[in-house]
Amino acid sequence: MAHGYETGRLDLPFVGFCTFGKSPIATDWDRIDADVAVLGAPFDAGTQWRAGARFGPRAIREASTLFSFGHAGAYDHEDDIVYLPQDGCRMVDIGDADIVHTDTVRSHANIEQAVRKILAAGALPVVLGGDHSINIPCIAAFSGEEPFHLVQIDAHLDFVDERHGVRHGHGNPMRRAAERPWVSGLTQLGIRNVSSTARDGYDAARAMGSDILSVRQIRKLGIEAVVARIPPGRRCYLTIDIDGFDPSIAPGTGTPSHGGFTYYEVLELLDGIARRNPVVGIDLVEVAPDYDHTGGTAILGAQLLMNVIGRVLHHRPRLR
Repeated sequence: MAHGYETGRLDLPFVGFCTFGKSPIATDWDRIDADVAVLGAPFDAGTQWRAGARFGPRAIREASTLFSFGHAGAYDHEDDIVYLPQDGCRMVDIGDADIVHTDTVRSHANIEQAVRKILAAGALPVVLGGDHSINIPCIAAFSGEEPFHLVQIDAHLDFVDERHGVRHGHGNPMRRAAERPWVSGLTQLGIRNVSSTARDGYDAARAMGSDILSVRQIRKLGIEAVVARIPPGRRCYLTIDIDGFDPSIAPGTGTPSHGGFTYYEVLELLDGIARRNPVVGIDLVEVAPDYDHTGGTAILGAQLLMNVIGRVLHHRPRLR
């Protein structure tokens, strides 16, 4: 006798394996077959103050399960677009790069190797940090690829060259990126207030091709005008530090800075980029769940990534 039950698994967020968006697991990195491959980089030995971002990938993955069930894609009624359709988005979670405690060189090398495997498979790398130093091996993995423009969402410039011998910490990644010949320029958005970078760091960043805007400057210019400053049609890599958001919505991070972005400001910036520029890689860093007592910061990171991945894939065919 029929009881009106639906067949199959409901697969609620708290059931099953905790991969990003409940994507299939791909453990053989030589046989990645997907449009998007998500990698964890649980490294936080580059931090200068509060550690804990090593647990960010797990927290983001758990939060992402909230957006993984009950849909044949994600319909956005404002855009009238179905993002992440089941028949048009093959996303896998390849697990984490191996981290060697106290060894930045080997840990970063493992992250770089994993990103190279994703690129070799023709998939979009989406890397979950970890502190912002993990961007250094992510960018290094693109050697031999076509040049791209780097867009950073952050409270801090992260353009320190060297301090007390440290060149690969979370204050250095944008300087290291600017030194790469395949990085054609940088747009640094959200930079504000007291920072780890001295004035000569800002001068060096601008001299090396960086366009730097604070949250208040962006609000005065407007989203469309800011997006228009990025070279149109240029390949772009997106690096998103969660402390670019205001700590009222993103307290779970090691170096919070007041006066940050709201959710929709960042989404509209990244949506504008995805409409005009092919996106070749994404990382989201500095989620530290020990300071995220409601889980809201991890949810913010997961929700932003889901929306940005959807927009990148939706607009990519037109931009090729």
